[in-house]
Amino acid sequence: MLLRIVGLGPGDPALLTIGSLDALRQVRRVTTLVAPPDLTGYLRDAGITLVPELVRDAALLVRGSGDEVSAYVQSLANRRSDGDEGAWGLGVLGNPLSDFPGLPPLLRALQELGIRTEILPGMPRATLAASLSMPLVPLPPKSAHHSFDDLVEIMARLRLGCPWDREQTHRTLVPYLIEETYEVVETIEQANLEGLCEELGDVLLQIVFHAQLAAEIGAFTVADVIDALSNKMIRRHPHVFADAVIEDVDAQWRNWEQLKAQEKTGRSRKSRLEGIPLHLGALQRGQRMQEKAARVGFDWPNVSGVLDKLHEELSELAQARREKHDDAHVREELGDVFFTLVNLSRCLGIDAETAMREANAKFYQRFSFMEERAATDGKTLSDLTLAELEVLWQLAKTTSAA
Repeated sequence: MLLRIVGLGPGDPALLTIGSLDALRQVRRVTTLVAPPDLTGYLRDAGITLVPELVRDAALLVRGSGDEVSAYVQSLANRRSDGDEGAWGLGVLGNPLSDFPGLPPLLRALQELGIRTEILPGMPRATLAASLSMPLVPLPPKSAHHSFDDLVEIMARLRLGCPWDREQTHRTLVPYLIEETYEVVETIEQANLEGLCEELGDVLLQIVFHAQLAAEIGAFTVADVIDALSNKMIRRHPHVFADAVIEDVDAQWRNWEQLKAQEKTGRSRKSRLEGIPLHLGALQRGQRMQEKAARVGFDWPNVSGVLDKLHEELSELAQARREKHDDAHVREELGDVFFTLVNLSRCLGIDAETAMREANAKFYQRFSFMEERAATDGKTLSDLTLAELEVLWQLAKTTSAA
């Protein structure tokens, strides 16, 4: 058995898409949810058989009432038990992916009973509302203004019509999410606001893409993502949305950690250090762990203590090399040096990852300068002696400082 869930648009028959109408004609037996009489009459005139008796309360089914979802799915299952293995239709106002809160629980219930589903988007209801409220002013040439609902609709259509988008999964999209995030960082560090606007859009696309994949299997929708985020921000900021009083930033951090610990994910964690992504850069993850440890008082009283620790770790590294320990031991001691350097960065109020990126950029600039100066003499850096390389390096430092 197949259930085709079809978007009916804002409710005006003139705004019903050709694709939606064709999809309903193919199944013919359709139940509509809270559709206006003009629209249901239009569907009947188009040769579509409406079977409202399958739903007890359409409004409750739209909202995702558990009892209504179960009753509707059971009615389909009963038809299948009677030998009906054909296709049925469910018409939903707007776009099912954005205007049907009951879609995720419905898809889960259908999946449990082995009833296949297809989702046909329609014009979101918010699109019509936005167009009616938009002032009639000339738009800039070759531009279009879109809403968040439009973006969700675009993503749904890409999944239906683009071969590449159809093949993607949560796992295959991971590299793109990471790449787009780093591109955002790059534009910020370059103070490129025009580029930042575009790169933030690329990250937003990844979020909508993942939400669309989840919606298709009934796990959650982008509306659930927004609800969860909004509720979390309100819950974790009682000094903004309630009557709590926070004296300073340090008190806010302590209160933030306490509130997180009371949440479901926080209660399931055995350590305060859980929840820091394993795939963060090593410097960044080290600094996040140290910050969490510091919030419970496990911290150096001042920077001088960290500097003493750094000298101690450097001595242990040198001793490991002198005693010709195996590579694993030397690597361990070197890791302790890095970890202490990250602690020093934190105590100085510096982000270790950012400092390292800036150092990388500086080295790249100076090394490139050396290559260019050598090339003007018809040479490469490998043609030069160490003393000549040092001269170029010092010149590069002087030039970059100018």
